[in-house]
Amino acid sequence: MGRTYGVPRSAKGESRFLYIFTIKSTITTIAGLVVGFFLFQLFSMIGLRTVGFIVMAIMALIGYGIGSLTIPDSPIVGNLRKAGGEKVSEILLRTISFRKRKKIYVYRYREVDKKL
Repeated sequence: MGRTYGVPRSAKGESRFLYIFTIKSTITTIAGLVVGFFLFQLFSMIGLRTVGFIVMAIMALIGYGIGSLTIPDSPIVGNLRKAGGEKVSEILLRTISFRKRKKIYVYRYREVDKKL
């Protein structure tokens, strides 16, 4: 007889460190920190270092949220109900690629179509 092996329940293949950070959320958090750092530099030139630190922390939180949060599958979310269970980062990438395309499709209304 062959040996039996236990199969792990979570086999997503997504590695985590510090319990909350995945690779994607770490990258987006660092990107948020970079943007926040530039804003921190602007605020520190004015003399508002504490405001700069707060803005940098908020940008890091926004970056973490983009990288790790998913849209809930609930009727409460309204227009985003169809996107339930999808990652926020994937939705943003699709939105950006949709906005990049400058194609405009024009459909004509003809009398022949009206009879159908």
